[in-house]
Order: sequence, then structure tokens, then C-alpha cells
Amino acid sequence: MSPATGFHVPLLPDSNSGKKQATVSGAVFNVATSIVGAGIMSIPATLKVVGVVPAFAMILIVAVLAEISVEFLMRFTHSGETTTYAGVMNEAFGRVGALAVQICVIITNTGGLILFLIITGDVLSGKQNGEEVHLGILQQWFGIHWWNSREIALLVTVVVVMLPLNLYRHVESLKFSSAVSTALAVIFVGICSGLGIVALVQGKTQTPKLYPKLDDQTSFFDLFTAVPVVVTAFTFHFNVHPIGFELAKQSDMTKAVRIALMFCALLYFTIGLFGYLLFGDSTESDILINFDQNADSAMGYVFNSLVRVSYVLHIMLVFPLVNFSLRTNLDELLFHKKALLIKDNKRFVILTLVLLVFCYLAAIAVPDIWYFFQFMGSTTAVCLAFIFPGMIVLRNASGISSSRDKFIALSMIILAVITSVIAISANIYNAVRG
Repeated sequence: MSPATGFHVPLLPDSNSGKKQATVSGAVFNVATSIVGAGIMSIPATLKVVGVVPAFAMILIVAVLAEISVEFLMRFTHSGETTTYAGVMNEAFGRVGALAVQICVIITNTGGLILFLIITGDVLSGKQNGEEVHLGILQQWFGIHWWNSREIALLVTVVVVMLPLNLYRHVESLKFSSAVSTALAVIFVGICSGLGIVALVQGKTQTPKLYPKLDDQTSFFDLFTAVPVVVTAFTFHFNVHPIGFELAKQSDMTKAVRIALMFCALLYFTIGLFGYLLFGDSTESDILINFDQNADSAMGYVFNSLVRVSYVLHIMLVFPLVNFSLRTNLDELLFHKKALLIKDNKRFVILTLVLLVFCYLAAIAVPDIWYFFQFMGSTTAVCLAFIFPGMIVLRNASGISSSRDKFIALSMIILAVITSVIAISANIYNAVRG
């Protein structure tokens, strides 16, 4: 525990300890995996809402702001005596600031884990959207049985796949699963792009709208409801410190973040465009659901199945990385006076099991991922990604902020607050209007 902040300080690599330090490539995979979670599923739906050009501009702007905010966050962390997000907020704003970060991380990451399980359930066991029924891959392959229902399929997935991965104690231990996860995301995007190109050549794609169409059903303010989806898709700040402080140099993390953001923005551009081309205005908030439709050939059916299988495996491997920072922050919030979590086997296992059980039950109860994206992107995710880093710069507890830093930080905060308020207001108005 840091004597200056009162917060747990994780065990850091030591060149003299014999423990191998984390690598830049491992950090790139871990950052990319933290970013490309469930967010990629709703990017095509974002294009459906706002049009191609605004959506691409939104992705680029949010990616650039994410890089700036991470640079702020790590620079101020290294100038202090802490190694955690909550710790650097504690140095700037005291216990209230630290609590704000911990609560936002807990809400954001818990929501993210629930999203992963909802998508997994959609893929394995299908979903009913009004009168339209989408079958899961297990139901398509084996027919509808009790054992491939949503409840049973998710339970088996949680126990057999996610529990063992969640028992790892170090982020660096997940670099290989993160590498596989990233490769699966690339495969998913590659197959979707291939299907989109084939459909485009055959004249079977729907003409995408380049700009939003405003009418009696869609107002200008409704367009802001898509902003939280993109913000959530680029919110990985909860894993910046666990990943960054396992590297030898601060500059290594800067390099890893830049590479990962460029890579993920490209993935988002690609899946957004080709996913929207394939399904047009019928694009679901979780695009994987669209791939249950009948293909024109056996090969098309195989590719549709590969798309869903590759991505559900991807998010299964993302799950433990998001859970890592959630478990750490929850433990820091509830047991900050106790020994490090990594040294307490009983507390570590109990927290892991409690989180898994809660996320499983919530995923069974909640029907749609779009609601989670809008809520988190308008509240906790935007705080973690932009508002809190900007506030740290403006507070300038370390005395290292330049005038340029403060101007960028203030602009980032104002932009984040305005878009979030409009998005929340538009959602409330639409809900009341019915």
C-alpha cells in the first residue's frame, strides 16, 4: 500500500527480481483486446443511425481523444507516487475522486461483462425480437433442446471457459489469450468484409446512407444517442495502469496505445461499413444476430457460422481482461485496508465467483445490448475516458500542466458533457414519447 495515497500498489516488474518484464507486443494485444470487446458489435448499427460519414468521423475523433486522455493519465500518474487510476485521482481530488473512479470502473466493467454474456447467449441460443426469431448456432446445428437454451449454454460457458481464465493473477499472463482474441477479431472482420464484397459484386447489398435522414421519426438530437456507443467502444482506461506498469518504460505504453488505437479504429471502420452494407436498415444492435439468416449456398452458411463462432470466442477471451480491473477496483473499494488481493487466495476466489454469478444472472435477465451501451457511454464510460483525465490536468496537483494541456483538457470535458447530456435527454424523451 502506498504511504502517500493509501491505495494498494501492484507488484511491479523488477529488473533484479528475475521476473520477466512485459513486452510492447503483449501490451498492444492486451490494449487492443480491452478496446475491441462488445463495442464492435454495435458499430454497424451506429452507421444505420447517423450515416456513414458522421460515424467514421465520430470513430476518428473519439480515437484521437482517447489517445490524448491516456497520455494525460499516464503522465500525471508517473509524476506522483501511485500506480493506479484511483490513486492518481486521489492525489488530485482526495478520497472522493478515488471513489468516483472506482464506482465508474465497477459499473462500466460490470456492464461490459454482462454485455459479453448477452452476446454469447445471442450467438449460442438465439434471440426473439418481437415476432422475429433468430436461432443460435447450437439450435441451428442440433435443433432446439433444453440443453442449448440460453440459461444452460451460458452456464456451461461461464464454468468451463471463463472461470479458469479469470483465475490468472497477472495481466501479462493473459497476453497469449489476448493475442488469440485479437486474431479472432481480425478473422471476424475479414469474413464480414469478404461477405460484404461478394454481396456488393453480386448487387445484393443495400445502399447505405452517407448522412443521417432527419424526419418526423428522427430528430437532430436523436443522432447524439449513437455517440455513447462509440465512446464505450473506445473506453479501455480501466486497464491502462495494470498494463502500463508491467512495462519497463512509460514510452512503451504510449507506443502500445497508439498502435492498438490505430488497429482498432481500422477494425471499426471496416466492420461498420461492410456490416451496414450487408444488412442495411435491418442491422440489429448486435450484428451477430443478423448472421442467422439463410445463406444462398452451403459455403455461405459455413461463413455465417464462422463469423458468429469466431467472435463469440473472441469475447470469451476478452472477458477475463475486463474482469481483471473490475475485480481489482472492487477489492480496493471494499478491502483497501487488507493485504493485496493477489496475496489472499480466499478473497481472490470469492470475488471472482461472486462477479461471475452476478454477471450470469444479469445476462439472463437483460434482453438487449444497446441499452447498456447508451447508459454506460453517457455516464461512467465517458467519465473514465475523458472527464476524469481532463479534470486531473486542470487540477494540476503535480504542477506539470501546460496552458495547451489545460485548453485541450477543458475542451475535452465540455465536449463530453454536452454530448452526454444531449444523448441522455434524447433517450429520456424518446422513452416518454413511447
